[in-house]
Amino acid sequence: MNEKVIRNQRKWQTIIFVALIFVLTYLSADITNFNIIHGIATLPDAVTWIFANLFVTQETLERLPKILEKLVETILMSIAATTTATVISFFLGLMGSKTTGTSSVLGAFARFVASVSRNIPVVAWALILLLSFGQNSVTGYLALFVGSVGFLTRAFIESIDEASHSAVEALKATGATYFQIIYKAVIPQCLPQMISWILFMIETNIRNATLVGILTGTGIGYTFDLYYKTLNYNAVALVTLSIVLSVIAIELISNHIRKVIL
Repeated sequence: MNEKVIRNQRKWQTIIFVALIFVLTYLSADITNFNIIHGIATLPDAVTWIFANLFVTQETLERLPKILEKLVETILMSIAATTTATVISFFLGLMGSKTTGTSSVLGAFARFVASVSRNIPVVAWALILLLSFGQNSVTGYLALFVGSVGFLTRAFIESIDEASHSAVEALKATGATYFQIIYKAVIPQCLPQMISWILFMIETNIRNATLVGILTGTGIGYTFDLYYKTLNYNAVALVTLSIVLSVIAIELISNHIRKVIL
């Protein structure tokens, strides 16, 4: 009898949840004047336009060296922002972790920094920094850096907290110093997971850097925006294809590295 009651409760909870989703969807569409049926009806025309305009021509391929130069610039900026953010995030992670934290005040500070920088989108950071630094590569780098610090700090705190406490306690019992505990117990256990998070952040930053570049006037994002505004859709197709292939290649390399270290 109890099992039947529980099943009925779950059934009604599911029905209520689905109904709530439909109501929220309808209200959202009504408030924003979005016609779902019209959107679905125009989808074939949109796909037809894409295949009719976004294709690479022989003339467009002459622009490939310049596009690749900007693409490499974007990738290097993403890697630089991630690696420098990793250093800051590591120390913030040690401060914020319950396993390695030495002060509740420093721990709260580390978690506050992670929360603020992580919950504000990278695009918003780019707009904020744009007012101070203008349209240049420094603005794009800083926007990616700040966003990376928030994400990696949170990830590092969780990775350190999940580490085995027995090794830490054993070293404390032998009289090891704080930095010896970090070097001998924490880093060996957390390093594979941290490297995985760093690789994920590099992939994410390369995607974000394209959008940030449109705002800051740098990298492959600026090139994409330039061709798009001049209605050079063949060049837009080549830029898009280059971005997609580079992201796939980096993801494959990252997945291979993860298989090796995990």
